[in-house]
Amino acid sequence: MDKREIEELRQKVGCAALLEKDGWKVDVKESTRRAIKYRRHSNIIIVIHEGRGWFDPLSPAKGDVFSLAEHLGSVGFSDSCDRVADAVGFLPSTPVWQRPARPKALGSIAERWGHRVTPRPGSPAWRYLTDDRGLPADIVKQAAACNRLREGPKGSMWAAHSDSAGALTGWEERGPAWRGFASDGAKELFRFGPARSERICITEAAIDAMSLAAIEIHRSDTLYVSTGGGWSPATDHTIRNLAKRANVRLVAATDNNRQGDVYADRIRAIAGDARAEYARSRSRTDDWNDDLKALIATS
Repeated sequence: MDKREIEELRQKVGCAALLEKDGWKVDVKESTRRAIKYRRHSNIIIVIHEGRGWFDPLSPAKGDVFSLAEHLGSVGFSDSCDRVADAVGFLPSTPVWQRPARPKALGSIAERWGHRVTPRPGSPAWRYLTDDRGLPADIVKQAAACNRLREGPKGSMWAAHSDSAGALTGWEERGPAWRGFASDGAKELFRFGPARSERICITEAAIDAMSLAAIEIHRSDTLYVSTGGGWSPATDHTIRNLAKRANVRLVAATDNNRQGDVYADRIRAIAGDARAEYARSRSRTDDWNDDLKALIATS
């Protein structure tokens, strides 16, 4: 097979086709339009670059459709080409949450954030957070008062990520039928609580950070943060800087699953490098928001 034929195959077959033919399923709850998470048993693959790339969040493995074929069991490049060729014409299913790509939003991150209003009692984002996600009104009120939240489109909320200087870098987008991250934004950390806190609880979503704050009755000694479901170089750098502060205790409050454990191991390593205290805090269910809703249901 020559280079032209290989390139034609690369254009015709996306990573999703290989995964679905191999029995992998989309995790709709944990997927976004730009990063679709596939699961099979305890294994995870995230498809990116509009289906042309992939990575395994639990290992260093990543690449294109041919390297994915090898990751799935093909032996050598020739076998990978045969596997990819066998998927020509296979159309993977479209997740129900997926919507057509929108034109790139106009304006800077700060301008787009500034054009959105703060959630208020009775507003769509307020109802989503308090009714659908079970967050106490006082937690939502505090986060809104600290300029951490905005009303997103169609009943969604935006939760701000910022850098160490407090500059807005992007926002998590969550709603009844949509999840994503700000176009052209950068994940760093969502922060809720006193900035100079010695105890820092690290979660994977802003809603989980606020949920844990609600469960712990918003401890005054704690900064609740979220990585936004990823682990960017900027996030890693920021957590390392937080770990260097005097008397800091890093709490890995990531999800109670394999991916959460991988992130927790990274946090433990960072704490070890900085000689900071470390603790692992696990939710009873998969994440802290599910725990919060369970507490509400039994109260």
